[in-house]
Amino acid sequence: MLNDPALIAFRDQVRAFLAAHLPDDIRLAAARATSVFIDPDVSLPWQRILHARGWAAPDWPAEFGGPGWNEIERYIFAAECALAGAPNLAPMGLKMVAPVIMHYGSAEQRAHYLPRILSGEDYWCQGFSEPGAGSDLAALQLRAVPDGDDYVLNGSKIWTTHAHFANRMFALVRTSNEGKPQAGISFLLLDMKAPGIAVEPIRTLAGDHELNQVFFDDVRVPRANRLGGENEGWSVAKHLLTFERGGKYAPGLICRLERLRARDDIDPVLRARLDREAVALKALQALELKAMRGVGGSPALYASALKILGTETAQRIDTLACEVAGHAAWADADGQTPAELAVAVPRYLNDRAASIYAGSNEIQRDLIARTMLG
Repeated sequence: MLNDPALIAFRDQVRAFLAAHLPDDIRLAAARATSVFIDPDVSLPWQRILHARGWAAPDWPAEFGGPGWNEIERYIFAAECALAGAPNLAPMGLKMVAPVIMHYGSAEQRAHYLPRILSGEDYWCQGFSEPGAGSDLAALQLRAVPDGDDYVLNGSKIWTTHAHFANRMFALVRTSNEGKPQAGISFLLLDMKAPGIAVEPIRTLAGDHELNQVFFDDVRVPRANRLGGENEGWSVAKHLLTFERGGKYAPGLICRLERLRARDDIDPVLRARLDREAVALKALQALELKAMRGVGGSPALYASALKILGTETAQRIDTLACEVAGHAAWADADGQTPAELAVAVPRYLNDRAASIYAGSNEIQRDLIARTMLG
């Protein structure tokens, strides 16, 4: 991939920027994170540094404020960020709702929301799942009743990541009960400060507070905040889920695994398992590069396959990290607990959800089977 002098120069430029501008306290906080969702007191300062350089949204086209990089450049950037220990940026705005605003939004919606997403002024959460509608998302019942220029919302959303931080939510709502369940859903952009919205925390098994249940009691949302047509939100959601499910899993996982493999206090049987996972990661990386080039499959098919492989590989690495922590000397020479080992157990617990969120891996296998076998 890096036989091209231009790409080598690009990599060196990114590497030099990260060395000069990634603060040590942000790097340390990222190393101690137990989730892929980094708290905004860590991710937003880093996003602002990247935004000042024009690199906050690597996947965005230049016309909307992105750097206009090609797929290989984006992959190199992701790999270098992982290698440097940079924190993940919140994906709900930059990687999920922004692409659908670009695709389905009006000129006014694009002009209003996209600059605020880039700068971090708006911090988004995702209102999809409900107590009775998780993997069967089409069963959602958060009701949105038209009333003049507004919709009036009543119901709730659950498993809403970072709703306690967010000032914006993109949500699927029920605007009709006619026909198929998917045919009565609309896609709305909400102000989390609107009267009638209440956010209740959900503590995870790992002890984290990143999830919430959000309640809506006669919440008024302007109809102008709808993205796409009324009752056409399912198509918007499918477009968004392609971005949520796909992604670049391999760069970060390779860095995590190599930090484990670099230790010299691991027994041979465990080391063999780590080595076997390194081979599997090379295969995952090859598939990501193939998907990047659009070779041999649809974006939706690749998104489902990468979601399965990426999350299940992450869970296997979590298990190995816990075992390394059990086998290894608990402190390095300086007496400090290595971050990778200190967070091994809570990260293992947090990542149990990875194969469920964004459409469970069982659902993804069904989608692949229907696509491949008809």
